[in-house]
Amino acid sequence: MELKVALIQSPLAWENPTKNREHFSKKLDTLNGEVDLVILPEMFTTAFTMTPWNVPKEEGEETVKWMQKEAERKNVALAGSIVYFDDGHYYNRLWFVEPDGKSTFYDKRHTFTLAGEDKIYNKGEKRIVINFKGFRICPLICYDLRFPVWARNTENYDILIYVANWPQPRINAWDALLKARAIENMAYVIGVNRTGTDNAGHCYPGHSTVNDVFGEPIVFSKEEKVLYVSLDKKHISEAREKLKFLEDRDLFSLKG
Repeated sequence: MELKVALIQSPLAWENPTKNREHFSKKLDTLNGEVDLVILPEMFTTAFTMTPWNVPKEEGEETVKWMQKEAERKNVALAGSIVYFDDGHYYNRLWFVEPDGKSTFYDKRHTFTLAGEDKIYNKGEKRIVINFKGFRICPLICYDLRFPVWARNTENYDILIYVANWPQPRINAWDALLKARAIENMAYVIGVNRTGTDNAGHCYPGHSTVNDVFGEPIVFSKEEKVLYVSLDKKHISEAREKLKFLEDRDLFSLKG
């Protein structure tokens, strides 16, 4: 059983959802061959803005409708996070939209205090695992990567996804932690970062990658491009059967 995944590593237009949606529609039109899942960066319609009120509150709903339309049009699942206004609060919300329109969301648990994200966006309270085409997928967002307890593979997921706006000065941490999350959880780990420079002057170097269960990179790039990878369920099952490390994991729950 295989899952064909495309990672779209791209610059983002600042606080301009319409322009970004048009941009990613064109990117989707360039997909080569059969693809099951397309992953976009964190806050792919606005970039990593700490002034979400500069964007109309309804843009979150508009983007989910766009994702549903594009998922149906291209017959793929789409995943990526956006600024989303809900019940009087802003969220950094990742949506996973399937070709039939089914939509599931995850709210970023660890808001980035260094940028003041914690003062602007409500943090999420629960993790999700999505069943898609025979794979169990756990989607997380950027700063979540620094917290291994939150990512601990207690549900036997197959794929761990991080979408990000991870800047150049700390890119070594991004590379190292993605590899570590793959090794300790015996899962494929996908990291999708952006490129370019934002309006706050932060430079983003890409480094989108997919690591196998041993932490070995399958694909990697620093350039604006679409990366393709085919993930094999057999790779996971054979590794876990031979090396039963997950059976020795600590079982615990988080509170607060």
